[in-house]
Order: sequence, then structure tokens, then C-alpha cells
Amino acid sequence: MGGGVGRGASPVRRDARRNRELLVVAAHEVFAEQGLEAPLDVIARRAGVGNATLYRHFPSRAALIDAVFHDQLAGTMAVGDRVRDAPDAWAGLVEYLGTVFDTLAADRGTNDLMTTHVPGVGVLEDVHEHNRRTIELLLRRGREEGTVRADVTTEDVLFVLAALGRAVPALTAVTTTDAWRRPLTLLLDGLRPPASTATPSPSPSQPSLPAPALTADQLADVLAELGPHRAARG
Repeated sequence: MGGGVGRGASPVRRDARRNRELLVVAAHEVFAEQGLEAPLDVIARRAGVGNATLYRHFPSRAALIDAVFHDQLAGTMAVGDRVRDAPDAWAGLVEYLGTVFDTLAADRGTNDLMTTHVPGVGVLEDVHEHNRRTIELLLRRGREEGTVRADVTTEDVLFVLAALGRAVPALTAVTTTDAWRRPLTLLLDGLRPPASTATPSPSPSQPSLPAPALTADQLADVLAELGPHRAARG
């Protein structure tokens, strides 16, 4: 009675818990540097354990990814919760996407997680659903407020964000960490109706977007095609 978990645990259990913690820390570092396709043996070596120990704690790559990122995106999701009720939907959308892209630029693992589809990762499904709902609400409010063009869909925005987000690591590798702000600004400007875009003369009526919008199922298939493919198999 009165003994803490650490004091009462056997040496074997303490070692197992420590190894698991080392693996999660090492995986976060390696995923941040190399993305979710990073070799698992690299993670094991950095943690100072063998491959067998890694697979004993995490029988699949998906299980390891879920453990690493389970709490990693809490800050981004909290921003999404807050901006959903922003007085100005457009300002909320700009703030939210800025936060998302700041995260994508800082961590390749998080970038892979948020811009692709890896089956079996519970946190991935939570993040994608939360992101979808946040953008859906802000776009709907923006259309009602007249700050978002009427024909843009949630799938339109999610697809373009995923495609642009995948390019962020390459962009920041050869320029600066905030180089993503320029293409994101161009993207945001494309979401505005003509009356909301500053022009030197009255703009003509805005043409409708060509081709049908993606469905939710089609968007999921596109994200799967973006990869990372080895992460889904490992």
C-alpha cells in the first residue's frame, strides 16, 4: 500500500516501460526528420534497442505512428475548435490554415500524417475528421458572410491543401521556414469572390469552377495515392 507504480513495478516491467518511451521519442525525432516512411530499424538504433524490442511494443508501423502522434496535434485541433466560433469566418480560416501550415513546415512526420492516408492509424482518422469539420464550418459561414465564393466545396479546399502541404518540406528545405506563406496567400485569394478581391477596376463576373467537385470518397482515394505507401505496409 502507498507504493507508486514505479516503485512497485518489477525491473522487467520498468525496463519495458523505459524502452517503450525511448522508442516513442526516437520515432518522433526520426519521423520529423525523414517522414513516416523512415526505416523502423533506424528508429530502433536511435532508441538503443533491437528490432525485436520495437516490434514487441509496436507490432506495426501504424501502431507506432499512432503512439507518437496521439497527442502531437492537440494544439492544432484546439485552434480549430476556437476559430470555428470566430466572429469573422474569413479571419478564422486564415488563422487556422496558417497554424496548420506552420506545423507542416516544422515536422515531416506531421506533414505526412495530415496530408496523406495511412490505414490503421486512429489519430489520423481523428485529425482528418476534425480538420474536415473545421474547414467545412468556416467555408459555410464564409459563404453566408459573402467572403468565400459560392461554388467552392470542402473537398476542393482539402485537396488543394493536401497537395500544397506535400510540397512544404521541399519548399522550406531550399528557401525559408515560412516560404509557404506565399503560395498559401495565393490559394486563399482564389477562395474569395470577386467583390472581396482588391482590383484596380471592377472585376467581371467570376466564372464557375470547371469540372465536377471531388466527392468525399474520391478525396480519400487521392490522399491514399499521395502516400506514404511504405508506411501503410510496414
